[in-house]
Amino acid sequence: MAPLAAFALGLFLAQGARALSLGPDEFVAARQVTCILAQDALGYLGEDAFNTLLDGALENFDDGQGDVIYAKALGYFDGLMFGIPAGDDALVSERLRAYNQSQACSGLVVSNYRL
Repeated sequence: MAPLAAFALGLFLAQGARALSLGPDEFVAARQVTCILAQDALGYLGEDAFNTLLDGALENFDDGQGDVIYAKALGYFDGLMFGIPAGDDALVSERLRAYNQSQACSGLVVSNYRL
């Protein structure tokens, strides 16, 4: 009985790991969501624009997939801040602006851009 339980647990854990991996479409959506998060953090988006862009990025995915994509995007966004001292707002803004202007975000158009 114990080997069967171990096998079932291994299978369950493998399914969970697969749920956290991204296919090509999910990867593109995660990149889009990361750009949306960066623009929001920079103050370029109002609440309505943020929700519209986020809904658009995730519209082709079910709720579970959307949650995984959003979690991956938060991880990428967190990675952008890696190495920046806490409280260095100027460096945070500089890093976010550079990312927002990068090729990764070049196709994303914001509806409420402010300088």
